[in-house]
Amino acid sequence: MLVALVMVLVVAGSLAFHFLSPWRATPIASNWGFIDDTVALTFWITTAGFVAVVLFMAYCLYRFRHQPGRRAAYEPENQKLEAWLAIVTTIGVVLLLAPGLLVWGQYITAPEGAMEVEAVGVQWNWSFRLPGADKKLGASDVRLVDGANPLGVSPSDPRGRDDLIVADGELHLPLGKPVKMLLRSLDVLHDFYVPQIRAKMDLVPGLVSYLWFTPTKIGQYEILCAAYCGVGHPQMRGTLIVDEEADYARWLSAQQTFEQSRKSDKGGEKSASNE
Repeated sequence: MLVALVMVLVVAGSLAFHFLSPWRATPIASNWGFIDDTVALTFWITTAGFVAVVLFMAYCLYRFRHQPGRRAAYEPENQKLEAWLAIVTTIGVVLLLAPGLLVWGQYITAPEGAMEVEAVGVQWNWSFRLPGADKKLGASDVRLVDGANPLGVSPSDPRGRDDLIVADGELHLPLGKPVKMLLRSLDVLHDFYVPQIRAKMDLVPGLVSYLWFTPTKIGQYEILCAAYCGVGHPQMRGTLIVDEEADYARWLSAQQTFEQSRKSDKGGEKSASNE
């Protein structure tokens, strides 16, 4: 009797904690409200299962508790009950999986014409590369990475000469325009994560992964690494700033191209050698 009462109180306490809890998801700043909706649907389905199972167990503990003179009856199987359990379980699994698969399909299918931006992770900072006037990113290779070429952009690819290199960890994006983030790691496993954008994807060494989103709110958001990548992991943070078109254009015009950065590096080396 006492155990059954405790189980009922656990259910009531769990529901009260959820509805009265001050902890909520961060306000969304992109088009991925579908992800929040899927999480909410998963919560309600699993909550219904949790409540039903625990209350049923509490009922059984009370209804079939030991009483003097009562004897247990043996029932080998109940095909009708088993069929209902199988049907309800199948419906629950479908409701859990189907929305997630649909949203995942949208998440990895960038719209045509989406602006491509590359995020590069390396212990323990973020760098970015944006297309220049030709609207195309040049080729890159980790074997080309050195002090003068930290992102490994190929000097022999003409498409990469006007690529804009952002090495300070601060990325600006225009409001309301879809962006396809190409994700590349130069050393170990990292994970690109912006909570307000609901954007999260692993950076796997040797591969180029990606995701896409459309920023919907002007503001400043933190870029985190969500995969443990060594002792400096907690400090691997960047900044995503969503701008109006005019502000974004001003920031873009102030960035240095790959070709300009190579010239300035060569100039610096020359003056150092003259000294």
